[in-house]
Amino acid sequence: FPPGVEYRIPLDTTRFIRTAVSEVLYTLALAVFLVLLVVYFFLGNWRATLIPMATVPVSLIGAMVVLSAAGMSINTVTLFALILAIGLVVDDAIVVIENVERLIAEGNDPHQAAIISMQQVTSPIIATTLVLLAVFVPVAFVPGITGVLYKQFAITIATTMVISCVVALTLSPALCAV
Repeated sequence: FPPGVEYRIPLDTTRFIRTAVSEVLYTLALAVFLVLLVVYFFLGNWRATLIPMATVPVSLIGAMVVLSAAGMSINTVTLFALILAIGLVVDDAIVVIENVERLIAEGNDPHQAAIISMQQVTSPIIATTLVLLAVFVPVAFVPGITGVLYKQFAITIATTMVISCVVALTLSPALCAV
């Protein structure tokens, strides 16, 4: 600035934004922890719990990479969408692990159980993903100010679901076979 010119920042919104992002990140961590507890409570063993939980960071980080590559920012809207997507991400992996565990209980070795399971659950996992995409993708095309507000949310959920589907069809059975 030239000499004699002063400037002031009458309102610094960055503090509020940092606080909001911190709170959303805390909520994200809390959601992952609560999902871990619920999954363990219902599946009853740590191996069956850790496999679906391993898919959460892979899917969420994958979604953030895709969003960043697409030029979208990671903000409170995208973080909130990622929080909501956690349950959907775990759901795909639970379908796989439950079927593999059932087949192991029937006497199959883990490797064979994973192969048989994927023959049985691949179509339902893909169908579930397509249904979720049919719900969220149109939201990205809503016109007007509403569309602007919800576009990143819808794209984040849709991206996370596609990555979750790929992870459920690849990483989950690979971990189950070990």
